[in-house]
Amino acid sequence: MKLHAMELLPFAKNHKPKIVLQITLTLIVLAIIPLCYPLLGYPLYLLKSSSDSSDHSISSPSTDSREALVRALESEKICDIFSGEWVPNPEAPYYTNTTCWAIHEHQNCMKYGRPDTEFMKWRWKPDGCDLPIFNPAQFLEIVRGKSLAFVGDSVARNQMQSLICLLSRVEYPVDVSYTPDERFKRWKYTNYNFTLAIFWTPHLVKAKEADSNGPTHTGLFNLYLDEFDEEWTTQIEDFDYIIISAGHWFFRPMVFYENNQVVGCRYCLLDNVTDLPMSYGYRKAFRTAFKAINSLENFKGITFMRTFAPSHFENGLWNEGGNCARTRPFRSNETALEGVDFELYMTQLEEFKIAEKQGKKFRLLDTTQATLLRPDGHPSRYGHLPNENVTLYNDCVHWCLPGPIDTWSDFFLEMLKMEGITSYEEKLYSTDRKLKV
Repeated sequence: MKLHAMELLPFAKNHKPKIVLQITLTLIVLAIIPLCYPLLGYPLYLLKSSSDSSDHSISSPSTDSREALVRALESEKICDIFSGEWVPNPEAPYYTNTTCWAIHEHQNCMKYGRPDTEFMKWRWKPDGCDLPIFNPAQFLEIVRGKSLAFVGDSVARNQMQSLICLLSRVEYPVDVSYTPDERFKRWKYTNYNFTLAIFWTPHLVKAKEADSNGPTHTGLFNLYLDEFDEEWTTQIEDFDYIIISAGHWFFRPMVFYENNQVVGCRYCLLDNVTDLPMSYGYRKAFRTAFKAINSLENFKGITFMRTFAPSHFENGLWNEGGNCARTRPFRSNETALEGVDFELYMTQLEEFKIAEKQGKKFRLLDTTQATLLRPDGHPSRYGHLPNENVTLYNDCVHWCLPGPIDTWSDFFLEMLKMEGITSYEEKLYSTDRKLKV
């Protein structure tokens, strides 16, 4: 017997809540049955750690799949991956200075004779959970068809080179730079249609070198704290992800301008110019950089602010014989973020909180604690030939590759996975609301 639509109305009216619930549960099950990573279409094996990455077969869905996924999501949400300790990792490193061509000479510590290798054999263990080792195949699937820009100074470039080396186990990129200028490089992973770029902007804002020598023989810079650095702000609108960072150039002498007027300086030693705290220029620079990003009408991407990476000079300043000769990480109870480093870090956090309320997507890539605990990870005197004439003879600012900052990609990949989870939950919430209307 056929039922007409009008005959079904009483049934539909009396059972509407059950139907809505059934439809909602069906949508959830349909999303989980393919064992795909939320919304972005990643097979579930991509969620495994690198220790499982050799087995890329996709198993059949089990009855416990949904419960396992929920438990995994709950575990991720309550764990602060940025707080923890370094623990031994005998399986590292995952590339070498002979297998990766992207290592800058000044970070090629093994080439220049560093005698110890233990600094490469640690991994970050967050308090209360595990942080998977970077899986290059997983990363490239997640960023397929997307683009990532590093915005900052030579430590930002150091981070980008680390990422290229980690990805080299799967694919090397081709150079698609639009200029021969090494400060503005672009690379493309052709099999994944993924673009990687670096934009050199050590002060984040418009800046000019007023004196190549200056009080500390490292130059004197004019910083226009309220003006965008158009070298990068006009180039990033189409990028899906931005990792922005800055820090060590703010230790150099600077003159601060606002509204084209001198408002003060940092260790400029100029007559009648007020010496201001380093954090003054640092705060204004991040504020202007974030303003530039938020002013881009067509920018739909996510901005990750990587927090300050402290240097580790001991027994003297960088230009007074200071060095970083340790060969093991600190434990978290053996050191603390103090002084100017703490001031810069807190300044970043304050400006970040302001920026993320303005409408665009901002995320905190908090590498400071993990980096603070690695005094053993710098080139020191192994970033150049012994008799080479270099400004930073003992380099305790940049990082050996392979080395500790490979973990920054562990953090970044985990954050990208959480972005997928967040988007998935938002989609479910939106669908549920529509069904209830």
